[in-house]
Amino acid sequence: MPTLHFFRWVDQLKEENYEVYWFDITDGATKIPRINWVDQITDWKLRWNYPGRIFLKKQLPNIYRSIGRINEKSTVAVFEEKLKEIQPDIVHSFALYVSCTPIIGVMEKYKDIKWIYSSWGSDLFYFQNQPEYLKDIKRVLPRVDYLFTDCHRDYNIAKKHGFDGEFLGAFPGGGGFDFTLMDSLKKDISKRKDILIKGYQGRSGRAIEVLKSLLACKRLFSDYNIVIFGAGKEVLDYIHNSEFKSWTNLQVNERIKHDKVLELMGTSVVYVGNSDSDGTPNTLLEAMCMDVIPVQSNPGGATQELIEDGKNGFLIQDCEDILHIQSVLTKVISTISDSYVAIVNENRALCKRFEYNMVKSEVLKKYQQVLS
Repeated sequence: MPTLHFFRWVDQLKEENYEVYWFDITDGATKIPRINWVDQITDWKLRWNYPGRIFLKKQLPNIYRSIGRINEKSTVAVFEEKLKEIQPDIVHSFALYVSCTPIIGVMEKYKDIKWIYSSWGSDLFYFQNQPEYLKDIKRVLPRVDYLFTDCHRDYNIAKKHGFDGEFLGAFPGGGGFDFTLMDSLKKDISKRKDILIKGYQGRSGRAIEVLKSLLACKRLFSDYNIVIFGAGKEVLDYIHNSEFKSWTNLQVNERIKHDKVLELMGTSVVYVGNSDSDGTPNTLLEAMCMDVIPVQSNPGGATQELIEDGKNGFLIQDCEDILHIQSVLTKVISTISDSYVAIVNENRALCKRFEYNMVKSEVLKKYQQVLS
């Protein structure tokens, strides 16, 4: 699937004498320059890319779907054709419901091909509670030979639902981090005055709950700039219809580039991420590496694998409890002057294992292990 996490992960294999093919299962029909060293299988879905197709897709979706039944090729058929043509040693799928479920029939047919599955974010924790998705999970996991996750929570969930293959470890979903770049973006910790909030809502994000908790203790944050990134329509509408309209210390960013997120972290003293199902978000790890105090929800105990509450960050135990979140944020702000340097030092030691080349070295060992 064409995501930043995938591009960063696959780049670990660059110039390592592997022949790498990317089957874009979503078929965005576009080759990605960033990974131009990879053989990219794109633009495979449509039999005919007819004039006006995009307009029809947006304006008359029912008609578009009807035409698609005839005009779109079968994912299963095309993937199997490519599998037979390439004859890979390994198939590596990222995200179960996107990249495993559509090809499970093919992978059951070719049992001798080694299959790696990378679980990301809400992939297992959230979807195990949806009956239709759980059926897919229980079908896919027994066929999977090897598993990467971003937290140990999801390894335990995978075992519960039928995975009995080899666990390759918990790694950041997009590989390690460029500490040289990060260091160049860090401001002196004594001069930081921003509180950075991940603005995701929708299915799993709970940014609005964080914002509601801020309203109840406005004075506590009067000396800080409140900076939101990744704000979607729900969050923007909430802000527009609330007291936040009059806050002069509020900055709202919608979708921004990854480098800009790192820049914002470089001026921030606190980072807040709140979700009902995330594993180990890359933004959490990046905040820790950028000398920002992390405040993060703890769905299924995933975050406590990294953060000891009050020692190297703070845990939100109930992502929807406004009073609880308010209590956590109050504690964070009231202890910054005493705890900031200690928390930063704790995380600098912990984050050494997330350095790009260190993670890459471990990941390459895992691929060699699978191939041997």
